[in-house]
Amino acid sequence: MKPKILLVDDDTRNSMLLCRFLKAEGFDVTYANNGAVGLELYHTVGPDLILLDINMPVINGFEMAREIRLHDRRVVIFFLTDRTEKADRLKGFELKGNDYIPKPFYPEELVAKINERFESLTVRSEKEYQVGQAIFRPNLSSLTVGDETHSLPVRQCEILQLLAENEGSLVERDLILEKVWGDASYANSLALNVQITYLRRAIASSGAVITSLKKRGYILSSH
Repeated sequence: MKPKILLVDDDTRNSMLLCRFLKAEGFDVTYANNGAVGLELYHTVGPDLILLDINMPVINGFEMAREIRLHDRRVVIFFLTDRTEKADRLKGFELKGNDYIPKPFYPEELVAKINERFESLTVRSEKEYQVGQAIFRPNLSSLTVGDETHSLPVRQCEILQLLAENEGSLVERDLILEKVWGDASYANSLALNVQITYLRRAIASSGAVITSLKKRGYILSSH
C-alpha cells in the first residue's frame, strides 16, 4: 500500500503541481499551505509521510517538525526546501528529519526516494520474530503465546523489535534510547527501565529472557 502523504508548503502553485503528480503515481495526498494548518491536518489525517517546507508563515517547517517529534518518532519527514546551508541541513536532521531535499528537484526523484524509504520499512515491519515460544509481529503490535495473543504498546514493540533483531547479542542502552525516544536523557533512561520491566512480564510465559548488563544494555535470549 502506498504511504499517505501530507504536503505542507506555502508555495501553492508548485504544491498543486506536485500534488497532481503524486496522485497520478497512486499516492493519497493532503495539502496544507502553512505549518499551523499542517499540524491540524497531521492530527486528523494521520499521514505516513510529511513533505515539509521550512520557510512558511504562522508556523515554519522546523517548528512543526519539533512539535511532531515531541510525541511521534514514527512518521517519516522529508524537508523540501530552498534553504541549502549546512546549518539548516544539520538542524533538519537534529529534528529527526528522515531526508533533506533541496529545491528545485525532479518529482521523479522524490517518488524514487519515497518508494525506497517505504519499501524498506514494509519489509522490516512485516517480519515475524520467534521470541522463545512466542511469535512477535511488530506490524500488528502483537505477541502470541500458544492460543493467547497480547497487544504491546508502541514503545515496547520498538524495544522488543530491536532486541529480537539482535537476539543473543548485546543491544546498547544508548542505541535503544536513540531509536525509540530520540535521545538518551535521564528521564528517557528511567522510562526505558520501566518498559523493560513490562516487557519481561509480557514474555515471561514464552521462555525468553531479557538479561541486563549494568549501564551497557540488554540481551534477548531463548531457553
